[in-house]
Amino acid sequence: MDCIFCKIANKEIVANIVFEDEDFVVFKDINPVAEVHLLIIPKMHIGSLMEIDMLDASKIKNMFGIINKMADDFGISSKGFRVVTNIGESACQSVKHLHFHIIGGRKFGWPPG
Repeated sequence: MDCIFCKIANKEIVANIVFEDEDFVVFKDINPVAEVHLLIIPKMHIGSLMEIDMLDASKIKNMFGIINKMADDFGISSKGFRVVTNIGESACQSVKHLHFHIIGGRKFGWPPG
């Protein structure tokens, strides 16, 4: 499979990894849109949120626990942050591997699009 996020998870491509466990990797986005811009990915290839049922409930719970931990570790939990996933072409999903952006450190506008 020629998936850049699978290659990061498998250490075939270097990334600025800030957290890793047996199921997930968190790394800094190479094109940050805020002071803190991280990506969390499952190590297993999952195309998008539409395939989330490939993860069992305990892994999904763990993933969101990691997101909370990263927000605390990077000092954005108290002021607020965004967790974003894009699904499909119309939403500008550029990498077809489930990933959530963890973004914080500045004031955001609404609507985001």
